[in-house]
Amino acid sequence: MSESRTPPGGSPRLNTGVAHNARVWNYWVGGKDNYEVDQQVGEHVAGMFPVIRDVARADREFLGRAVRHLTTERGVRQFLDVGTGLPTVDNTHEIAQRIAPESRIVYVDNDPIVLVHARTLLTSTREGVTDYIDADVHDPDAIVERASATLDFDRPIAVMMLGILNFVLDTGEARDIVRRVMDAVPSGSFLVLTHPTFDADLGGEGNLAAMEFWNANATPPITARGRAEVAAFFEGLELVEPGLVPCSQWRAEGDLPAAVPQFGAVAVKP
Repeated sequence: MSESRTPPGGSPRLNTGVAHNARVWNYWVGGKDNYEVDQQVGEHVAGMFPVIRDVARADREFLGRAVRHLTTERGVRQFLDVGTGLPTVDNTHEIAQRIAPESRIVYVDNDPIVLVHARTLLTSTREGVTDYIDADVHDPDAIVERASATLDFDRPIAVMMLGILNFVLDTGEARDIVRRVMDAVPSGSFLVLTHPTFDADLGGEGNLAAMEFWNANATPPITARGRAEVAAFFEGLELVEPGLVPCSQWRAEGDLPAAVPQFGAVAVKP
């Protein structure tokens, strides 16, 4: 499973009778923006695949390290966060604007409960800008068009796609979405991505049964991919060291943490 994020098919009505990924993920990371059905499904999935809680934490920590790296070491001041999820502690704009208050961030999601919380919590520094657009990952052209009202597409942009492409079940379509967004941003822009895997060397075999249960009992449907499929999302880009690795290990400080079945990488557009 993976964090948030934009369910397919346009903005749905809030349905508290069926578990939803944004709320279940919120439950796994210790949040309170979830319902009993989300807790029940979350507990069942965690019982089948106990490492999922570690994945949730590792994905969130990866976000922090990636944003800090891009802001501090690469001078990035613009972020397009596609598939925002429910706001928690240290969201993209909070990390970036803590380092560079003038940073501009656009969040993208189309879940009604995310929209409510985004309007309340995703505030900005006086020097910077934070915006939220209600849009679907399956319509990248609309995302780019609407984000251009806040972001300058003549200057580098970090495109954040953490735990979102796993909700695009067709791999060809997922690759096309990445290509269309990255085609719209200039040289010097970055792609930041995480994605769950079934690869056995990362302990991902259990993802298959857990996702099968998820797809029968929750929404939106999800898929995992192997290393080669995830690597293909970075075609035409240059991976930043250490490349495509478990997200828990990407530029981790101190002793190398245990691997989780969730890839993470950052790449720059030449």
